[in-house]
Amino acid sequence: MVRLERTTQLPLEHTAADKTHRHSVHTMNIWARAGLVGSISYYLHKKRTALAELGRGAGQLGTEDRDYELKLVQVVYRHGARTPLKPIPHNEQVEWSPTLLVTPEHTNFTYTVTDLVGGPKPPSPFEERYRSHQLKGGTFPGQLTTVGMQQMFSLGARMRRDYVEERKFLSPVFQPSEVYVRSTNIVRNLESTRCLLAGLYQQQQEGPVTIVTSDAESEILYPNYQGCKGLKHLTSGRMSRASSQPGMTDELKKLQQELNIDDAKHVDFFLLLDNLLAEQVHGFPFSLQYENHLQQSEQRAIDIVSYIMGADNRDVLKLSIGPFLYALQSNMLETAKRSAEDTQARKLFLYASHDVTLIPLLIALGVFDQKWPPYSSDITLELYQHRPSKEWFARLCYNGKEQVVKGCSTGLCPLDEFLNALSEFALSPEDHRTLCNVIETETDDRAKE
Repeated sequence: MVRLERTTQLPLEHTAADKTHRHSVHTMNIWARAGLVGSISYYLHKKRTALAELGRGAGQLGTEDRDYELKLVQVVYRHGARTPLKPIPHNEQVEWSPTLLVTPEHTNFTYTVTDLVGGPKPPSPFEERYRSHQLKGGTFPGQLTTVGMQQMFSLGARMRRDYVEERKFLSPVFQPSEVYVRSTNIVRNLESTRCLLAGLYQQQQEGPVTIVTSDAESEILYPNYQGCKGLKHLTSGRMSRASSQPGMTDELKKLQQELNIDDAKHVDFFLLLDNLLAEQVHGFPFSLQYENHLQQSEQRAIDIVSYIMGADNRDVLKLSIGPFLYALQSNMLETAKRSAEDTQARKLFLYASHDVTLIPLLIALGVFDQKWPPYSSDITLELYQHRPSKEWFARLCYNGKEQVVKGCSTGLCPLDEFLNALSEFALSPEDHRTLCNVIETETDDRAKE
C-alpha cells in the first residue's frame, strides 16, 4: 500500500454524498468537453448483434474465437512483494537483510525513466521518506525483494504465453512503438516493471524502454490527497471513525496484546496486515496464531475500506480514480477510432500502481471480491473487434480470471455497456480539478460557519 499521510493513509471514505452530488458532472458532458462524444454516441446507437453470433450463452472468449480480433490490452498491476512500509513496534521484529533484495539475472531489463513529456525524472517524496528510515536487518521500507522480482517476472511470463505465443498479438521482442509504460514514481514500482518486461520479452528488446512517471502533485495512478484537497477534506477524520466501529477497538487491542505490542504504541489493522503479509510471503516463521492474526487484520481492513469507499460513495471514488478511469477509456476509444491500416498504434499500455489503486478500481467496476489484492495482482482490460459485424467489445480479467463488470451481462461485453460502467466514475482532468476545488471550498465554508 502507499502510505500518504498519518490521518489519510488509504483512499478511504464513506459519507453521505448527497451534498456534493449536485457537483457531479454528467457523463456525456464530460465526454463532450473531451471531444469524445461522437465516439460514444456511435457505440450507443449500434446494434448489439455480435454476442448472438458468438454461439455460446456465457459470452466468454477463448483463443478459438477467430471472429474476435484483439486490438488493445491495458494492464494495471500492483508491484511485487516488498519490505514493510513501517515495522510492527514490538520486540519480535524480523530481520530484513539485504540478502533478501538480490536481483536475479533473468529479471534484468534496461530502462530509463522520464517525466510525462520526456524530461528528467521528477523527485519522489515517498522514496525520500522511505530512505530516511531503516528496518531491522539493514534494508529500507518499501523495497522490492527477490521474491517480488520473481513474482513480477512470472506475471510477464504469463502475459507472454497469452499475448505473444498463443494469440500472436505482441511482438516477441520489445518494440517501443507497441508499448506504453507508466509507473508511479516509486522505485519498487519501477523495478517491478523491469521484471515484468523481462518476463514478457525474455530480455529481448529492439529500442529503449522508457517508463514515464508523474510528479507527486499530479499523479493519477493512486488516490492523490496532496493533489486534490477536496479528496483530503472528504476523507479527513473518516479513517478514525471507521476504525472505531463496534468491536474493532477491542479486537485491535486484543491483537496488540497477542503480538506483544505496548499499549502506548499506535498501530492499526493496515500496519498489521502490511507486516504480516510481508513476513508470510517471504517465508519467515509463521505460526497458526499468526495466520489467524493475518486473517483478522485483512478482514478488518476490508471492513474499513467497504465502510469508507463503498460503490455508493460516488464523489470519493471519482476523486480517487476518476482521472485514471478516464485515461483507460480514452485509450479504448482512440483505438476504436483508428483505421485498420494504422499499424504503428500502441497495442499494450502498462500501468504500475498499488493496492490502493486496485481496490477502488475493482469497487467502481463492481468486481471487488472483498479480499486484499495480493502482490503482483493485475487488472487487464482487453478491447476486441468482431470481424463480421465490426462491433466492439471489452473484457476485464482480474489476476487472470474473467470478471463480469457491473452493467454487463457477460464477460465479453459490448463496448458501450463497458464504457458506461467506467464513465460512472471517470473524470477528465479538467472536471477532476473542478470537483476537487468545489468540495474543498464547500468544506472550508462549512468549517467557518
